[in-house]
Formats: sequence, C-alpha cells, structure tokens
Amino acid sequence: MKLEPDSQIRRDASGAAWSTRAFRKRLKRNVPLYIMLLPVLAFYIIFKYIPMGGLIIAFKSYNFYDGILHSPWVGFKNFQMLFSNAQTLSIIWNTFWLSLLNLVVGFPIPIVLAILLNEVRTTWFKRWVQTILYLPHFFSWVIVSGIVLTLFAADYGSVNKVLMLVSVEPKSFLYDPLSWTLIFLGSGVWKEMGFSTIIYLAALTTIDPAQFESASMDGASKGRQIWHITIPGIRNTIILLLILAMGRVMEVGFDHVYNLQNAAVSGVSEVISTYIYKIGLQQAQFSLTTAMGLFESVISFTLVLLANWLARKYDYALF
Repeated sequence: MKLEPDSQIRRDASGAAWSTRAFRKRLKRNVPLYIMLLPVLAFYIIFKYIPMGGLIIAFKSYNFYDGILHSPWVGFKNFQMLFSNAQTLSIIWNTFWLSLLNLVVGFPIPIVLAILLNEVRTTWFKRWVQTILYLPHFFSWVIVSGIVLTLFAADYGSVNKVLMLVSVEPKSFLYDPLSWTLIFLGSGVWKEMGFSTIIYLAALTTIDPAQFESASMDGASKGRQIWHITIPGIRNTIILLLILAMGRVMEVGFDHVYNLQNAAVSGVSEVISTYIYKIGLQQAQFSLTTAMGLFESVISFTLVLLANWLARKYDYALF
C-alpha cells in the first residue's frame, strides 16, 4: 500500500479549506439572489408540487365527507369509466387534434417573422412591427374572443356586413365546425406569435455578423445566408421551444375554447379542459376528472421525453 507524503496531505487539506472558504464567500455574495429565488421556489412548491398529492383522488371515489385520505379506494375504475365512454374518446381526440394543428401551423410562423424582422434595417419600423406583434400577448382571451365575435358573428359581424355589401349571403362562421376550427386556430396564432418572435429575435442577436459578411463576400445570396447561417444559429432555441411545445400537445387552453365554443360546434370544440370544468366542477365528479387530468399529464410527459430523445440523437437534448 502506497502512502502519500505529509506534504501532499497538507496540500490537499489546504486546498479543501480554500475551496470551502471560496464557497462560503460566493454563497455570502449571492445571498440577495437566493432571497429573490425564494418566492419562485415557494410558488412551485405550494401551487405545483403539493397539489400533486391530490392525484390520489383519481383512484378513489372521492366525497367531501370522507375527504381525500378516507374516501373509498376504487383502483382503476375511474379510468375504465373514462375509456369506455365514446364521448371521452372524442374529447381526447379533439384536444389532440386542435393542439396538433396549433403546433404545426403556429410553431413555424414566429420563426419566419423573426427572420424577416431581422433583415429589416429601418429601426423605427422594426420597433413598431415588434410592438404590434407583441401586443396581443397581453390581451386576455375574453378580449380576443370579443374581437373574434365582432368580426365573425352571424348577425352583426364585420365580415358578414362586408359580404352583404358585395351581395354575398352572410355565413354562420362560428356555427360551422370547419370555419370554427380555422377561426380558433387563427386567433390562437395571432395572440401568441409575437411572444415567440421576441425569443427568436433575441437568439438571432447571438449570431456573429462576420459570418454574414464572409458569406456575402463569397457571393452567397440572402436565401442561402438565412438557410446556412441564420437558421443553424437559432437551432438550439428552436429545438428547446419545440420540446416545450410538445409537452403542451394535450393541453388546449380553457379560456380560449370556452369563450368561443357553442352547442353547434361541440363535436369539435369539447376538449379536456372544458370537460373537466363541466363534469368536475359543475357536476362534482372530481374523481373522474382527476383521472382525466392525470391521463393528460402522463401523455404530455411522455411526449416531452420522446421529443427530448429525438433531439439527443442530434446533440440538442434539453436534459
């Protein structure tokens, strides 16, 4: 057995002591930052992690009298009731279909807008466009739905008034499943595309301008510069946002759907969030809707893992 000399032991001890002092000094210097982090940690612990304990309701026949812990255990009976109901399967399909449409259509648009704005050299025009694009993000869905109703309502909608001026019969846009889906998709993209555009614009600022100058000197066209420099430069951001978006494929916002839906289009507009509200809160079937929510979360988590696994193959994994 080889013994270390005393000098080596002393050096290791002094190095460890110095490392401990440096850690304490860094910790003391960053105390204000840790204090600022405490409310964020408290928010996630109180409103995200602690409520996870309530998922046990999905495996019980919950009632207020017995409470969460003492309600009768029923195992997977709630899940069996869900998936034996044809309406439930239709609701799951509507949720998946609307989310997938929003992902396919809404995800590329902010990328294109960011690239186009990045090529604008007039500063004041670029700022105005950014503001106009970003402003709808701060509107509530109640306001957005009011704008949609003002435009597409059957009797007083602006679009139908224009159609009447050109002798075209008014149409019930919000009562037809196809046109309702298109309006739902368009309003969602319009509201949120500005927020993602700002993120991509921030990512574009990290690209070295010298790359564009070199490409221009070599005779590369603007299209080739975008394809070979701009898009690869924001690839990490694109993949990161895509992975996060995959986690929301089974999540359609309640406010958006609820403010636009009506009985005529319930076949395409009834989604998991509205189902949980109507069945869980209005009819007090908490166990059934908790099972539905748990199913939604498991599918979303699986899609995130799948997207991250695919990204890892190209060395762009999130974790």
